[in-house]
Amino acid sequence: MKGSIKVAKRALVSVSDKTGLIEFVKKLVDAGIEIISTGGTKKAIEAAGLPVQSVSDVTGFPEILDGRVKTLHPAIHGGLLAVRDKKNHMDAIAEHGIQPIDFVIVNLYPFKETISKPGVAYDEAVENIDIGGPSMLRSAAKNHKSVTVVCDPADYDLVAESLDENADVPFELKQKLAAKVFRHTAAYDALIADYFTKQTGEVFPEKLTITYEKKQGLRYGENPHQMAAFYSEPIENEATIAAAKQLHGKELSYNNIRDADAALGIVKEFKEPAAVAVKHMNPCGIGTGANVNEAYDKAYEADPVSIFGGIVALNREVDAELAEKLHSIFLEIVIAPSYSDEAIAILEKKKKNLRLLQVKMTDDAQDFVQYTSVRGGMLVQDLDTKGYEDIEDNLKVVTERKPTEEEMESLKFAWTIVKHVKSNAIALVNHGRMVGMGGGQTNRVGAAKIALEEAGEKAKGAVLSSDAYFPMNDTVEEAAKAGITAIIQPGGSIRDQESIDMANKYNIAMVMTGMRHFKH
Repeated sequence: MKGSIKVAKRALVSVSDKTGLIEFVKKLVDAGIEIISTGGTKKAIEAAGLPVQSVSDVTGFPEILDGRVKTLHPAIHGGLLAVRDKKNHMDAIAEHGIQPIDFVIVNLYPFKETISKPGVAYDEAVENIDIGGPSMLRSAAKNHKSVTVVCDPADYDLVAESLDENADVPFELKQKLAAKVFRHTAAYDALIADYFTKQTGEVFPEKLTITYEKKQGLRYGENPHQMAAFYSEPIENEATIAAAKQLHGKELSYNNIRDADAALGIVKEFKEPAAVAVKHMNPCGIGTGANVNEAYDKAYEADPVSIFGGIVALNREVDAELAEKLHSIFLEIVIAPSYSDEAIAILEKKKKNLRLLQVKMTDDAQDFVQYTSVRGGMLVQDLDTKGYEDIEDNLKVVTERKPTEEEMESLKFAWTIVKHVKSNAIALVNHGRMVGMGGGQTNRVGAAKIALEEAGEKAKGAVLSSDAYFPMNDTVEEAAKAGITAIIQPGGSIRDQESIDMANKYNIAMVMTGMRHFKH
């Protein structure tokens, strides 16, 4: 009746995810709170024998447009938005026969789950965009001094336990729940925006809206004095570190996750059996072979010192033989697509803290976007997915001597791995394994000297790959002195001819790719 307001508290309940719903609603009813609901939620509450009123009875208007319009009504939003300590607000809703709504329990249409389905139809995705739900959540969250809003079933018990004798909860809890609502609706809208942006083919839109979900808190970041957490994309990609299944070992750290991601990115470059050892985001050993055991042996032999305390990624199953080798040294993480039962038993028994990660080795990089934060902004680019096959048809042999067939295989290997080394980058390869690496240096000849010194005698007969052109011929000269027989590099320097002449002087075959792989 117009001009009257009931004393009893009211809760509007409308959820897609009904986990824990009935138990929570029963606690609200027991606290003297009246329940208003819609559609399937109302039926579930009725089936549990709990009293519930239809939204249509509150609004005096039926649901229309296949349920698209049911809660978008002044009788609902007036009851949510009226500020209780403003007389003009309370007089206004009383004049129109609108009663306050004190609790909103709403979660949204499953848009994420819908677009996660393979081959989902566009119309189905659009139909699963919730309109009324976010509107109710936002209205309630805006007026959180008076309205308790719950969007996550995980908060049901907390709210129920916090109810006082007046069927109310503390302001601090209301505020936290409101903040969670705005994060929730922002993430929901970000997913929708991303879906439509991709549908229209836009790559770098005028507004960047991205969302991630907290996967786990971390003890600290790169250093113990830095706080950190790990977030994952809302739609899980099984071929990523974020979706890795940890089979054994202690919790991953911030640095573990970054190193593991680097190792996974490298090992996925290879179709043949491959093993990659990574230390501080750089490869310290890479090998390929007829089987994964042979590949691991080559990776280990490349640098038996640096692999200690590192991360090993393999693109084939770990068997008992390989497990015995892995447990013989200290490693932080092993990554593989699978492990035999015997391998797990060996590694679990002998390495209490060794983290064993299981990750699918399918290609995952084609749609990846790389975000790099800078002070005051964000850099965005697509991932460097270009490999040897992308430059193979455009390779130019620029020296008098052409590479042998064996050298070309090694050059292919070297070019594949050098893009994963921090610039300035030099990688040396000999007989299916990386034997030397120089990265992160301020000049290219310095990087080459480090790689050549690391390789030692293994540099004789090896090939050299550079991530960018040689500005001078000194790198070629250092390579020649160490016994390098072939070089692959992008070319593009105004002094390319000097490097070519130096290669000819020492009978080194040189190939130019026309593509660089800077990694800052």
